[in-house]
Amino acid sequence: MVQIDLTTSQEQTLTALVNQHRPGEGPVKAQVVADEVDRSLGTIQNQMQRLAQLGVVEGVSGPAGGYEPTELAFEALGREPLDETAAVTVAHDYERLDVTVDRLTFTSVHHPESCRAELHLQQSVADFSVGQAVAAGPLPLSGLVVAGTVEAIDDTSNTLILDIAKLEAPVESPE
Repeated sequence: MVQIDLTTSQEQTLTALVNQHRPGEGPVKAQVVADEVDRSLGTIQNQMQRLAQLGVVEGVSGPAGGYEPTELAFEALGREPLDETAAVTVAHDYERLDVTVDRLTFTSVHHPESCRAELHLQQSVADFSVGQAVAAGPLPLSGLVVAGTVEAIDDTSNTLILDIAKLEAPVESPE
């Protein structure tokens, strides 16, 4: 992973840009990023200039212009650019959400009484709250479904810290 010193605000802005960007669909407008991170258009435009100087963003001028993340942006965030992602359903309070799971990391597998996981999303976690029931899955390769309650929210990295109540995976019959 490339080490670029980003402020918290710059990291949020860059994460929002990467989350909104879809290859082949053109650049992302600054207003879209501003709405996602709840900042003014002018603030985002200023941040984009600084991010461009760091080499993580490219500005595209013109009426269809906006901003596109560079390869360095993905490296700085510890992510890989994907043309197509596998779908992982996320639901809270029995309602399916239109979010993309970037990563699921179990953080306390050795603890005898609790199981916690970090659920990294590619979208904002603003719609979630502590204590909410959340389920994610099935994961593409394993079929694992994770269910639990939100213990904490890190809106800087779009991460939910879950107290896992249930893990389910399909059981294959022995051959």
